Amino acid sequence: MDRTIRTADDVLTLLDGLFAPGADRWSGRGADWWDGFYADRSKPVPFFVAKPDENLVHWIERYGTGRGRALDLGCGPGRNALHLAQRGFEVDAVDLSPRAVAWARDRAREAGADGVRFHRGDAFALAGTALTGPYDLIYDSGCFHHLAPHRRVSYLALLERLLAPGGLFGLTCFAAGEGGMGSEVSDADFYREGGGLLGGLAYTPASLRLIFSGLTELELRRMRDEPEESGQFGEPFLWTALFRRDRD
Repeated sequence: MDRTIRTADDVLTLLDGLFAPGADRWSGRGADWWDGFYADRSKPVPFFVAKPDENLVHWIERYGTGRGRALDLGCGPGRNALHLAQRGFEVDAVDLSPRAVAWARDRAREAGADGVRFHRGDAFALAGTALTGPYDLIYDSGCFHHLAPHRRVSYLALLERLLAPGGLFGLTCFAAGEGGMGSEVSDADFYREGGGLLGGLAYTPASLRLIFSGLTELELRRMRDEPEESGQFGEPFLWTALFRRDRD
């Protein structure tokens, strides 16, 4: 007889297990899948380019975000973490994939960037240990939309724990609707099917505003399309959103 559920974390772990092991992209079980994804650095994946997100560049310029501490969630090969370091931030960057982190470290060495600490692991598990906070900026480019619905609870708890009062939280995620990308299956249906997240979850502006209603919205728009010759990355099938945590 199994009667082991005692805490909220126990419930979250139980819900993780309702998905097929190979479909998990958000816990430590997903590291092998992401390692395979990042194995070929020459693969023509749009965000493998060594360019920062156009919205991140814009936000730093518009909102005067300067020196401070930043956290890059799901950093991949490190393109945004390196940009933040070059703008004077002290950066922690985390990813599940050892290969992604190794690639990011290679890029940092080539760029002579010494302001980034790369961490390999589950950001939820590392919060409060390797990732200590408070951070003046937490940025997520494409991590959030790979979380199962129940892990939004963990995500919001991470922001509550690590984002400084007055700090900024920015993300890019799949946009629902025409010209968007990602699955529009309802939250409940993912658990009924028990398979995977169908490549990632799409969000509407209304859903993002609801999920992050504890923060103050500063900007929510489509990411701008950037031409190949641009020094920034942009794809219009993504939302970009910036929020600020109110000061206590």
